[in-house]
Amino acid sequence: MEYQAIIAIGIFLISYALITSEKIHRTIVAMLGGITMLIFGIVDQETAIHHIDFNTLGLLIGMMIIVSITSETGLFKFLAIWAAKKAKGDPIRILIYLGLLTAFGSALLDNVTTVLLMVPVAFSITRQLRVNPLPYLILLIIASNIGGTMTMIGDPPNIMIGSAVKELTFMAFINNLTLICVLILIVTIIIFVFLYRKQLQTTEELKAGIMESVEKSEITDTGLLKKCLGILALTIGGFFIHQIL
Repeated sequence: MEYQAIIAIGIFLISYALITSEKIHRTIVAMLGGITMLIFGIVDQETAIHHIDFNTLGLLIGMMIIVSITSETGLFKFLAIWAAKKAKGDPIRILIYLGLLTAFGSALLDNVTTVLLMVPVAFSITRQLRVNPLPYLILLIIASNIGGTMTMIGDPPNIMIGSAVKELTFMAFINNLTLICVLILIVTIIIFVFLYRKQLQTTEELKAGIMESVEKSEITDTGLLKKCLGILALTIGGFFIHQIL
């Protein structure tokens, strides 16, 4: 048993090192690590399959598919430009709006996918305003993690925990985490505004350029967008109905 434990630790450390190096895709490393565990007899095939949480995998895959297809409609670009125009092109207000938008999106969708879709838009806006994109990127990442923590479906660890513990229902996550996450998000945004308020300055001409953007032109497929929003509404509604039944 001690011999197997040493091998298991060795496989884990090697796999972790390869994932950190990013020389091999992490999915391939994880699969090879699992296969190596089977080859050395540390776990048998039946035990390995038993420990796979298919509920978590199904939910993750489903949410990622919804987000991926929705992104093709241009919705996220539309929302980002809409937020920038509502902020009148002001870099500080855009920072706040994008942080709130990312947190809200991450609460309803997969947070990793949401932030990956928001980052290119943030780059585009900061490039037009000629301001440092770093504060925006850092805040988007933090806001994504905070927003994803609000609900059971926003963050993979929450999905795993909710799937493993029946008492932690969809509403239990909302009731216990949403308020504190909102408070943390507000404090985080205030800190960022205080730290970067002097750096995020631009000219009136560049602000006017943002105001001239047409957000509706970013929607590439209205029909697909309606279908995606309908499916998303049914999905979220299904979680609430499940609590009642």
